[in-house]
Amino acid sequence: EKLHVSEPSNAYDFGQIINAVNTNKDKAACADLLTVTDPKKLPVLLSNKLEGEILLIFIQSLECYVLGKDPGLVYQHLFYLSKAERFKVVLGLLSKTEKEQVQQLFDLLSENQDHQYSLEDLESLKKVYEL
Repeated sequence: EKLHVSEPSNAYDFGQIINAVNTNKDKAACADLLTVTDPKKLPVLLSNKLEGEILLIFIQSLECYVLGKDPGLVYQHLFYLSKAERFKVVLGLLSKTEKEQVQQLFDLLSENQDHQYSLEDLESLKKVYEL
């Protein structure tokens, strides 16, 4: 059954949707969630709940479902995701394979460059992601 996703109004709602998405590994629903969520609100909505598997399902969902439609939105989400609490901690715990998934998304973003970000923006964001 497809998870119905609407814009979360607070961190609790966001957390509930993330848990459901993560349990089912539902990347399409996660992409829907990220499409209806204002990237600027991401740090607040995530609160202190960012985990490695959440970061990865975000990365996979953005790559599979959002990148082809809106690379600018993907960039925005990556940018604000890096401002979330626990980001550095979670980043430090990623395995080599997981880091490669993040790198792949950045590579695709540079190939699908959008007017909303420059390659310089992308390069500086890659440094934040320690790539």
